[in-house]
Amino acid sequence: MCLITFAWQPGSAVPLQLMGNRDEFHARPTAPLAHWQDASGLVGGRDLEAGGSWLATKRGGVVAALTNVRDPRLQVPPGAPSRGELVADALQCDDIEAWLMALGQGEAWRYAGFNLLVATSQRLWHLHRGYGRLTLSEVAPGVHGLSNADLNSPWPKLVQVRNALEQSLVQERLLAWPSAVQRAMQNAQEAAIEALPDTGVGLELERQLSAAFIVGERYGTRATSWLTLDARGNIEITEQRFGPLGRFEGETTLALPSEFTD
Repeated sequence: MCLITFAWQPGSAVPLQLMGNRDEFHARPTAPLAHWQDASGLVGGRDLEAGGSWLATKRGGVVAALTNVRDPRLQVPPGAPSRGELVADALQCDDIEAWLMALGQGEAWRYAGFNLLVATSQRLWHLHRGYGRLTLSEVAPGVHGLSNADLNSPWPKLVQVRNALEQSLVQERLLAWPSAVQRAMQNAQEAAIEALPDTGVGLELERQLSAAFIVGERYGTRATSWLTLDARGNIEITEQRFGPLGRFEGETTLALPSEFTD
């Protein structure tokens, strides 16, 4: 994904609410949100070119989401694995914390820059692999945003969607979810030039990428996804899909009851 906002409230009835946009070339082959036939209990969209995902979930209450890091100083290591594999690996490993610790202690340098979020109903980790910095931390309770820099880097579109989620929580939590946040996430307005970050892609592309919802013929927002994870490990996830120039192409909602549900 390229833009995520989420509310993390461990100990509550709904510890995690998350919404994000996936931006990608429209020609890249992609499978929509579905149960994975080759991985029992996994649900998510899938990149058919490299085999990974940007957002996926696992029966029993595990969520993993990924954004790429955009920084002109970053170089892709020779033979780097696909970053999308991290999402699938997070959901299929036997010990999430040990797996993340191994990445945080150096294994993540094998990949190009990324942010990885991995959540259960009790814990939420953030792994950042940036330029010269590799950090693994547990996310503090609250409302957060993540784009193509570090957690809560104040890019205009990140601030916009995070504020929308904060306001939705004020308006009686789930009653404003997901509509208010979805409107912000699907806002195609570009940021003012003076507010743009400099990620080395040039002013014209920087402006195009500054919109929460990117509209383009070759490249743009291909999916808006949102999910809730409750305290018992039940997950509900929805994906809306878009084609060139923002054309709506369909919506899917799936529920993953916890394996402990009666």
